[in-house]
Amino acid sequence: MNRDDATKRFHGGDDAFAELIDESQPVELPTPDSDVPMVSRSVRLPLETYERVRAAAEARGIGVTTLMRQWIEAGLADLDDSATVSLADVRRALASLSRPTAA
Repeated sequence: MNRDDATKRFHGGDDAFAELIDESQPVELPTPDSDVPMVSRSVRLPLETYERVRAAAEARGIGVTTLMRQWIEAGLADLDDSATVSLADVRRALASLSRPTAA
């Protein structure tokens, strides 16, 4: 049975539709990429902001939602004084301390 026929049977109230579902083959669901339960939320952003986030994520080689999650986690860590700092940022900060400043 194709999708259109199944849709017509469903909307037509055909009782055989439940039998059709029972006879279907099980489907393999994708394995979650995390052991931590995740919650999906929708966030409305101005297009320009989204494009900047997308470009930043692309530059880092990660997905947009991954980058947003990292930023949110860093912001929350900052609120409770347990801020996470990237090793690259630490190295840049230390390197800038060793350079003489112009007087």
